[in-house]
Amino acid sequence: MSDEKIMNTDEEMNEVANTEAAAAEETAEETVEEAPRIKSANIKQQGDDEPHWYVVHTYSGYENKVKADIEKTIENRRLQDQMFEVMVPLQDTVEVRNGVRKTISKKIFPGYVLVHMIKNDVTWYVVRNTRGVTGFVGPGSEPVPLTDIEMRKLGVKTEDIVIDVEIGDTIKVIAGAWEGTVGTIKTISRTKQTVTIDMDIFGRSTDVEIGLGDIQKL
Repeated sequence: MSDEKIMNTDEEMNEVANTEAAAAEETAEETVEEAPRIKSANIKQQGDDEPHWYVVHTYSGYENKVKADIEKTIENRRLQDQMFEVMVPLQDTVEVRNGVRKTISKKIFPGYVLVHMIKNDVTWYVVRNTRGVTGFVGPGSEPVPLTDIEMRKLGVKTEDIVIDVEIGDTIKVIAGAWEGTVGTIKTISRTKQTVTIDMDIFGRSTDVEIGLGDIQKL
């Protein structure tokens, strides 16, 4: 074989190798770009199976944008079966200016957004990586679900809970800050969906209000 043919063959082999390398690099880039979408498509990830309300901390003034961005991501990634509602708690206040009364909606807690979702790897990733979000509210930024009472104070409507309890019954708290506590029911509020129990706190008898969804009859 002549030197010229050998040189041409080498050049052709180098060209093929460069082409294959470029194709492999392009494929790798596409795989990296698709990774978040592939991960988000997983229906079940490690976490809770039941939906809860979680509090998300945002930069001041970013609340509505965070809400809109999360809702857009839910729609784009088809996460409606894992993320159900995003809310900025508002309160109507009446202002009087120049003798004119005007009702204005103001944020109850500036810098916070509520998310109703099933906590897992995907939903955590979506919220945590939304622009303007600084983290979840909880110890070490670990998401902690709100209790029924906390949700009602924030204006979040919950379904009426029917539980067979009466005044004088002994109950156990199964969720929230008083989880594991046993007490006796003193009053029941069907409207507020709460019970008041008598608890011994630091040696003193104290009345504590607990949501119906957070108690279990003994």
